[in-house]
Amino acid sequence: MSDQQKWSDGRIKGQNRLRLVLMGFTLCFMVITGRLVQLSIVNGMFKVEQKQASHESRLPRPDIVDRNGVVLASDLKVASLYANPSKIIDIDEAIELITSVFPSLDVAVLRKRLSNRKKKFVWLKREISPAQRDALYDLGVPGIYFRNETVRVYPNGRLAAHVLGYVDVDSRGLAGIEKYLDDQGALYTASLADPARQAALPAQLALDSRVEFAMSDEIAKAVEHFKAKAGAGIVMNVHTGEVVSMVSLPDFDPAYPKEAQNKRAINRITTGVYELGSVIKAVTFAMAFEAGVMNLKSRYDARAPLVIGRAKIHDFHAQRRILTVPEVFLHSSNIGTARMALDVGLEGHQDFLRKAGMFDKLKAELPGAAAPILPRKWGKLTTVTAAFGHGFAIQPLQGARVIVALMNGGILLPPTFLKRGREAAEGLGTRLVSKDTSDKMRYLFRLNATEGTARKADGLAMGYRLGGKTGTAEKVVNGRYSKDHRLNTFVGAFPMEDPQYVILLMLDEPKAVPGTFGYATSGWNAVPTAGKVVARIAPLLGIMPKLSDADRAKLAKKHMKKAEVH
Repeated sequence: MSDQQKWSDGRIKGQNRLRLVLMGFTLCFMVITGRLVQLSIVNGMFKVEQKQASHESRLPRPDIVDRNGVVLASDLKVASLYANPSKIIDIDEAIELITSVFPSLDVAVLRKRLSNRKKKFVWLKREISPAQRDALYDLGVPGIYFRNETVRVYPNGRLAAHVLGYVDVDSRGLAGIEKYLDDQGALYTASLADPARQAALPAQLALDSRVEFAMSDEIAKAVEHFKAKAGAGIVMNVHTGEVVSMVSLPDFDPAYPKEAQNKRAINRITTGVYELGSVIKAVTFAMAFEAGVMNLKSRYDARAPLVIGRAKIHDFHAQRRILTVPEVFLHSSNIGTARMALDVGLEGHQDFLRKAGMFDKLKAELPGAAAPILPRKWGKLTTVTAAFGHGFAIQPLQGARVIVALMNGGILLPPTFLKRGREAAEGLGTRLVSKDTSDKMRYLFRLNATEGTARKADGLAMGYRLGGKTGTAEKVVNGRYSKDHRLNTFVGAFPMEDPQYVILLMLDEPKAVPGTFGYATSGWNAVPTAGKVVARIAPLLGIMPKLSDADRAKLAKKHMKKAEVH
């Protein structure tokens, strides 16, 4: 091979090596460049997105619907106004244009926010109308932007306010079922939020909005008619423990949470505790039946006040004779009921109340449940007064829950504001009393509606076979019980031959009005109100009236009186 040929081959090999080196450098440069691009651009974009996302404080919430699918709470898309101060060219001009559309904005606050050039994002106004958005958009103010958000709406206004609760400006639940959903993790995290998925998974309540409206309407009428401070009521399914309706008046509009801060707008069913008075006598009767210390034929001496130490226990409607068990119930005898509790004994009495859940805070889905107020010491006098509902205070929901057990065959169920089937409830209950005791309590409830203090309810809910027990409890004012300040309660069930629902209704400090003959006790106000409620809601709940011959005779007599008037 010639020298020229050798030189040519070496040159070619050198060029090939140079190309390989250059290709290697190029490849390394591309890898490094790509990594730099990723770090500087992609990650930068990601950080921007994270920063942007931090302003997206509102997460989609699931709809809340009643047991029949009626929407009670839902999200609505709205626009909100924000600014990037670093992009504002002329602050004075921007303020002038913005306040021309939003005259209610504080100019001093607006100027302070727009003057902070270091900030890239400041809220100016949340939840603006489409017309306001369009008006400001057309003005073309530099540095002013809009962000799509959601606002919580309640299509039925104040209806079921205490059950639903409300949310804050960032759509976080602060009360009621709204807070419960947050606490249970029903809201998805920002990375998983899927409005379409949430729309398909509403939170379904046990509430029936038709029943809720009827009861709210009747309680509002009663509060006005009897000049009461407040009113409240609850309807529960005796087989499932579902709260079909819960009303507490005064209430509030969930869309305006500030109204809920009014002390008078508290939820009296779960966040208030009260002495329920003679309503608790039903619990004492059931306890005595269950303990075997009495039966329906037993008798109790009510000829004179019951003396315990220095205290004397009197009857409001004193009969001053020996009473049978049904008569003690019909005349709501404090003396007879106290003797039952004494027969059971102090320890037995406490054990039964503890078993009934009256010594513990009752928790359901609604936050803010109140704990019972119990006596510091439990002596003989405590047992006597507690037997007829004085000296300890509980949530009305607790009282209704125990009555549910006395009506459904003896099973104590955990109450729920969420829809729950009968099969699901069966495994959750515990036995409080026997079926025999439950049957006896049903008998006494119905007897009291036909012959006792609950007659006015039965007359207004004719054909629905209502039964129940009244309670008129004196309230504590300045450390003493006041005869002029009462909490009136009625608790009942219907239809009594096979109870399906329990109703508890309260009126706070009702007054005597024309037609009550100077009386302001439960039988004259809470009882007839409950009768009107049952007459309206029973058909909605699928319970049809069954008129007896006596009912037909009463109706005929009523029609005759109307005809005479006309």
